[in-house]
Amino acid sequence: MMITELKEVSSSRVKVFTDERPAFVLYKGELLKYRLKEGEEIPSQVYEELFGEVLPKRAKLRCMNLLKSRDYTTEQLRKKLKLGFYPEEVIDEALSYVASFHYIDDLRYAEDFIHYNSSRKSRKRIENDLLNKGISKDTVQAAWAKWEAAGNLQDEDAQIEAFLLKKQFDASSADPKELRKMYAFLLRKGFSADKVQKHLQK
Repeated sequence: MMITELKEVSSSRVKVFTDERPAFVLYKGELLKYRLKEGEEIPSQVYEELFGEVLPKRAKLRCMNLLKSRDYTTEQLRKKLKLGFYPEEVIDEALSYVASFHYIDDLRYAEDFIHYNSSRKSRKRIENDLLNKGISKDTVQAAWAKWEAAGNLQDEDAQIEAFLLKKQFDASSADPKELRKMYAFLLRKGFSADKVQKHLQK
């Protein structure tokens, strides 16, 4: 594999391009250690060490450090590692590693998200939020099933009433323009048209 370009990304790190494509980032000291230079081939032994030990270990530590402060979905961690210019195979290995210890668990993440948001967000809004975080639709549905199997229920009618109260909205005295505005607001919150109409027609 030929090094086609070395591009400094910080005072201590360099992005290594191979065959005209960005491949990975190394510290400047590592370039010296492995005697890597622009326009020269990466020795097979060095390549194996970098991709078999150095980069995977670094990616795993990066994941662990991120997970110290908060939970991440698999896709969120993948995006973080991509921002660090880790190769795809290294990213896969790091994610498999943290998943094997259940440090990341998309089902658990979705269950917790539902638990903490079920009283203030509509089901549709919660599902969209989880999908946007990279959690699959099947996992989201499985999380809802587990949450409901535990005896939990979501009261979207109470949520709508809470929004109306917070907005000090009185449907009986509102003019058509105000009704349309509130109707659109509640739809954006993810509530169904039928439920919104029921509350605005009271």
